[in-house]
Amino acid sequence: MSQPVTLPLWLLVLILAFAGVTFASHFLFPSVRWFFRRRMERVVARLNARLERPIQPFKLMRRHDMIMRLIHDPDVMEAVVEEASSTGVPEQVVLERARRYAREIVPAFSASIYFGIATRAARFIARMFYHVRVGNFDASEYKSLDREATVIFVMNHRSNMDYVLVTHLVADRSALSYAVGEWARVWPLSRLIRAMGAYFIRRKDSSPLYRRVLAQYVRMATDQGVTQAIFPEGRLSLTGALAPAKLGLLAYIIGGQRRGGRDVIFVPVAISYDRVLEDRILTEAAEAGARRFRARISSIVAFGLRNLWRRLRGRFKRFGYAAVSFGTPQSLESFMATGPQDPANGLADLLMGRIARVMTVLPVPLVAAALGADRRISRSALLARAAALAATLKAQGASVHLPRSSAQLAAESGLDALCLRGLLAESDGEITLADENAALIAYYAASVTEVQNAVAADFPAFSDQNETDKT
Repeated sequence: MSQPVTLPLWLLVLILAFAGVTFASHFLFPSVRWFFRRRMERVVARLNARLERPIQPFKLMRRHDMIMRLIHDPDVMEAVVEEASSTGVPEQVVLERARRYAREIVPAFSASIYFGIATRAARFIARMFYHVRVGNFDASEYKSLDREATVIFVMNHRSNMDYVLVTHLVADRSALSYAVGEWARVWPLSRLIRAMGAYFIRRKDSSPLYRRVLAQYVRMATDQGVTQAIFPEGRLSLTGALAPAKLGLLAYIIGGQRRGGRDVIFVPVAISYDRVLEDRILTEAAEAGARRFRARISSIVAFGLRNLWRRLRGRFKRFGYAAVSFGTPQSLESFMATGPQDPANGLADLLMGRIARVMTVLPVPLVAAALGADRRISRSALLARAAALAATLKAQGASVHLPRSSAQLAAESGLDALCLRGLLAESDGEITLADENAALIAYYAASVTEVQNAVAADFPAFSDQNETDKT
């Protein structure tokens, strides 16, 4: 038993490697996981003590456990059987496809990354590019919402900065779980977004199996009280106006509520900008009649670094105002009690109308709307027209951002911003609009038209609100 054994070096290395892996998996890794799990629990406990909407246990489940729970849900298993029966593919193969879908959809939320990195980065980026304002917001109304209900923020989609702005503004109230499109499924961005609690959606996949897996995840998260944020339009607006809502996610949520469980409260959120970073890309896509547009990562990084360098040198000027307004919440339970014939369409129309109603009119869209179809106008006439439009909208109860409560100052601010970008030209007191910039002016004016239409339709909005400066 004590005799020496001669082994080749490669075999000794292999044995030691296997021994190391076995030791790590049975002794080291469980201890490390326990250490980080305990640390995470302490972080979450501290966060829940200050958040108005605590982080739900479902969101903190291990990702593997959440995936297994999803694919073994009775609805998903029924979809697997139906798919196998209709296609002749073995059930095990279809089940593996459902597992791939689940791995793609299910997030891997990290409270430390969300509140330690993401919210701080969102605050820095939002304040770097914009003077951030909160328009309509009734704090007492929000605090009075049913604590057991699931809150879902329903937002218009103007820019990829939307995620950043809303994350920054809601950071002290809740952790949001976003529904994110295919654009973010790029490594390593996808890992970071999953850690923030977002779940991915294939908007063009019409596979019944995929749709059933996605629907069941949305219903599970909603039933467990996870605070979510969705963009009903699905994609960025190419024209500046609100696009018709896509009904997929709303239909999934309504279907889950019909089965019983907790109430769902939708909070309309309207986002406005003096300058949308992607405006030229979007208007060019609209003119080309194609939705396919893609900015290169190198261009995005170069844009960020260039403006960061300007900021460090004290030569950077922010892109005007960005405003977020919160509309009247809508309980799904009370909406369904009215007996709507087409619940998904009816709810979508209601929420999109409320979004338009509380959208904040900022200086640049105000001047763009005041310009109208004119190509040449005197500076004084345009400023007077914009100030009069601001006063009219304000009197009608619309949310209008007036710097220092001055309609004249708002008009001057918007006009100067458009001239600085070269979208309008000023010479000898005359303002002219070149044909190549007409689409961009119309893009910004469209948001004011949405507000005017919503005011005319008499959608409800909060009253006596105080605008908050988040710069």
